[in-house]
Amino acid sequence: MSIDNSSINGSSSVLDQYAINKDSSSGSAGGNSKLGKDEFLKLLVAQMNNQDPMSPQQNGEFIAQLAQFSTVEGIQSLNSSMDSMLSNYQSSQALQASSLVGRKVIVPTDKSMVDTSETFKGTYTMPISTANSWVNVYDDKGALVNRVEMGQQAAGNVSFMWDGKDSSGNLAPPGRYKFEAQTNYEGKTYALTTFLPANVDSVTLGQNGGELTLNLAGLGSIGLSKVQIIGQ
Repeated sequence: MSIDNSSINGSSSVLDQYAINKDSSSGSAGGNSKLGKDEFLKLLVAQMNNQDPMSPQQNGEFIAQLAQFSTVEGIQSLNSSMDSMLSNYQSSQALQASSLVGRKVIVPTDKSMVDTSETFKGTYTMPISTANSWVNVYDDKGALVNRVEMGQQAAGNVSFMWDGKDSSGNLAPPGRYKFEAQTNYEGKTYALTTFLPANVDSVTLGQNGGELTLNLAGLGSIGLSKVQIIGQ
């Protein structure tokens, strides 16, 4: 953008001059109508050099022009910083995702894929102390397999174990099982929240800064924020 000093005077602001240059360049091939900081400063200096001594640029108008320029520059810098932050976040998210695949996590769910040749461990939450609590184990068809008696428990997280056997002492087949933790209080039965292990098959990266999603074996997807514990 070229600066014509003779066309700038005290009655013409930098923004007015920019509008004139923009209109004159819009019809020509390859014309650039963007006012960068270098062009802005050149126009501003030219305006100050050519203002009418009898009617100088008013301080208020001069400050307003500088404020507008500072605002535009600030927004551009902010956009650049946000783009950089988003890029860094996505890179960090990808690195985190690669480290989670194949690992075991503890999540709030009532189902889990169980290898019955090993002792299965889970947790449920007791909101209050009660004299009796238990965990019902169901197969994937909804049939009751066994019941783990837990007895009296204090308020807090309670760990339980299932040896993989049915109520007759026979080893149950591996597969997906449902665990229903319950307690009895003042004659009523209440369901309790269970936290069970699951294997991470794959990870889906969040779009536009969204949350990482874990795809769990046999259980579906869950947000990373809902994971209680990440194991080995």
